[in-house]
Amino acid sequence: VTRVVTRVPCSGVGLALCRRLLEEDGRIHLCIACRNGQKNEATRDLILTEFPAAQVSTVEVDLGNLASVLRVARELRCRFQRLDFVYLNAGIMPNPHVNFKALWHGLLTGKLIHMLTTAEGVMTQTDRLNGDGLQEVFATNLFGHFILVRQLESLLCGNEKPSRLIWTSSSNARESAFSLSDYQHAKGQESYSSSKYATDLTSVVLNRKFNKQGLYSSVVCPGLVMSNMTYRILPVFLWKLLMPIMWLIRFFAKTYTLTPYNGAEAHVWLFKQKPEYLDALVKYHSCTSGLGKSYVEPRKMDVDEEIAEKFYQKLLELEKQTLEKYSDLLD
Repeated sequence: VTRVVTRVPCSGVGLALCRRLLEEDGRIHLCIACRNGQKNEATRDLILTEFPAAQVSTVEVDLGNLASVLRVARELRCRFQRLDFVYLNAGIMPNPHVNFKALWHGLLTGKLIHMLTTAEGVMTQTDRLNGDGLQEVFATNLFGHFILVRQLESLLCGNEKPSRLIWTSSSNARESAFSLSDYQHAKGQESYSSSKYATDLTSVVLNRKFNKQGLYSSVVCPGLVMSNMTYRILPVFLWKLLMPIMWLIRFFAKTYTLTPYNGAEAHVWLFKQKPEYLDALVKYHSCTSGLGKSYVEPRKMDVDEEIAEKFYQKLLELEKQTLEKYSDLLD
């Protein structure tokens, strides 16, 4: 039995991924994770309605809360002897703002399509500290996942067949938004971009550290998907006006996947690949043609491996500092 753990909101790419994975292999044991227990069970019931013979279990976890992450890791270690796939796809973008002046400038300079597909210079967010004293976006989008992986090493390493980590990154992951001296992005306004670039860096180093132990890490970009996160960026009436234009843009911007089903293309594609043959420095993008055909496009990541190693060491230092107060949740 292939054991798959993924974080699943009530809609979006996570739910589409569950459905598509079960379409690929109905024998998998799918463990879905949500922050809300009731929504978790409702999502499980929804999946079982469509796939009544599926093995689907649930765990409750808030990736932005270290105590919650440690509890769920302990629960997973009790439930399973190994994990074959862990999809690390929780993400937040609090208080997003669109810079319309930048968009207008992009239109005048011919850079509009690039800006619309990467959100470069267009999107800003207002971050804050969480209960653990960490920047909320960094904690949820990256550090919570990192701690989870560290706590699940015994289930992921040394198995008969390779185990896989599949991180959901973004085309918005840019080196210009990231700084080693401010890796939690406390001083800037592009915390989402910074956290996704940090994700790319982390995946690169994990491969270097753990491939020999049978653990492989990959990074995907789902493209621009119309999800709850996306709909919070602009008022609903504006999205209704823009949707016909967005369908047209897809003829020029293949990363406009738009639907969660299309957005999960790279996640599912990686499920079917042998990790030994994948490039650790590549991000796998879900793409959709103007006529609606989905496919995967590998693109080299813009990462400096030396910076990646330094950042990984900073993560280990932060792990040591933050987990000291949670000794009761550690084995």
